[in-house]
Amino acid sequence: MLLTMAFAAAADPEHVTLANVPDEDPISADEPARESFSAKQAAYYLDTASLNWQKKRKCATCHTNMAYLMVRPALDSALKDSGEVRNFFESYYLDRWKAGKAVPATGAYQPVIISAALAFNDAQTTGKLSLVTRNTLNTMWSTQRDDGGWDWAKCGWAPMEIDDHYGVTLAALAVGVAPENYANTDAAQAGIQKIRDYLKNNPPRSLHHRIMITWAAVRTDNLMSSQTQTHVLEQVLNKQLPDGGWSTPDLLSDWKEFVRKDSKPHDINHSDAYATGLAIVLAREQGVPATDNRIQRGISWLKVNQRESGKWFTRSPSKDSRHYFTNFGSAFAILALQAYGELPGWPFAKTSP
Repeated sequence: MLLTMAFAAAADPEHVTLANVPDEDPISADEPARESFSAKQAAYYLDTASLNWQKKRKCATCHTNMAYLMVRPALDSALKDSGEVRNFFESYYLDRWKAGKAVPATGAYQPVIISAALAFNDAQTTGKLSLVTRNTLNTMWSTQRDDGGWDWAKCGWAPMEIDDHYGVTLAALAVGVAPENYANTDAAQAGIQKIRDYLKNNPPRSLHHRIMITWAAVRTDNLMSSQTQTHVLEQVLNKQLPDGGWSTPDLLSDWKEFVRKDSKPHDINHSDAYATGLAIVLAREQGVPATDNRIQRGISWLKVNQRESGKWFTRSPSKDSRHYFTNFGSAFAILALQAYGELPGWPFAKTSP
């Protein structure tokens, strides 16, 4: 049996840095599952994926290094991270936007991605809002359009890079997660009101859209009624598949206009790590206990489907190509395991007004 290069190098994972990070093998669905869950191997995989992306692509993106910063502290006791991804995200403000250098134009979406990553990372680590995070969040509001949205990346890579709606709910979530009551600042209150207006004028087109609003509404007031939040949670839990997991295409299935980039049919009958992780996180945020049978079945699915390299293969719901969606799915698997109590640090301090 051939192992991936990353797994072979990680037989006894060491501190992964930009200097020693190994090249990645292509993400493959054929990699065998591990015999048991390994937090250390998950950390090694996520470190390798994010540092490679930073080293070769030199950009922040939802599917890899944003999600990495959101969840990596949950794995810190298993394997320390180098801090280089955090430094890279901070450099967007410190080296590009501070004092008017390369200030992003109105509508620019990058500050939303940077803000979400840093806000989650602050909440997961110090529990304090760093000055860089605060300034990045303020920059995010300066690029918000009058209608409350941002000019989001629309590359056709569902569910993150396909329409403006995801960026709006991600911004709301970032504000709600941000420590030290950032949501109560004047800048945040003005921006959140624009977000409310946007959501009112742009109804969600899929269950996934509704999930994102529901998650943000747990931490940011007046985005969705409590009755609607309960209804969305029920819809999500009813989507659980017989094996205990959830399917990302099934969360998008009521969006009739959404078609795969490769024109293949949507596969709503196979579980994946992103949908399973997101469903568990939403349920835990909504107060469903970890002892609930549906949560436990989902966690069992995650534990038996981690691959030898530490990742969870997650097929792209848009196109069978490089499957970078696997990195996002792997991150949400970790977030779900943390929400369940398998990993330390849950819940984050709720900071909504």
